Amino acid sequence: MATLLLVHHTPSPHMQAMFEAVVAGATDPDIVGVEVIRRAALSVSSAEFLAADGYVLGSPVNLGYISGALKHAFDGAYYQILDSTRGRPFGLYLHGNEGTEGAERAVGSITTGLGWTKTAEFVVASGPPTKGDLEACRELGATVAAQLME
Repeated sequence: MATLLLVHHTPSPHMQAMFEAVVAGATDPDIVGVEVIRRAALSVSSAEFLAADGYVLGSPVNLGYISGALKHAFDGAYYQILDSTRGRPFGLYLHGNEGTEGAERAVGSITTGLGWTKTAEFVVASGPPTKGDLEACRELGATVAAQLME
């Protein structure tokens, strides 16, 4: 069975709504053979990154950058997973009230260094997530999970 690892930092109701939409998409009954593991960014281990077959990352945007929690997740695992996770699919959702470009660029740089494959457009929401934002998050979770179906 394939494993999808959702690594998230969910400190607000807006991020919680986006996270729940991603989970709903990833666990859609039409997606079979994929186990979905949810881990807070401050508690995910390099072993969990290594064991996963794909990833969805979620972060608020703070001061134009990814959250310290998501940065910490990569700082703690980067060199352990560098050569072993190349080619794996990933997706990203962000919530920021302004200036999310730095966060998008940071994740792009990190995942390019890891050799991960972007399999869906990033979802970026501002203010309370709209119905369209939540649907995009659901689609994000489903798209990355579907990439892992056997």
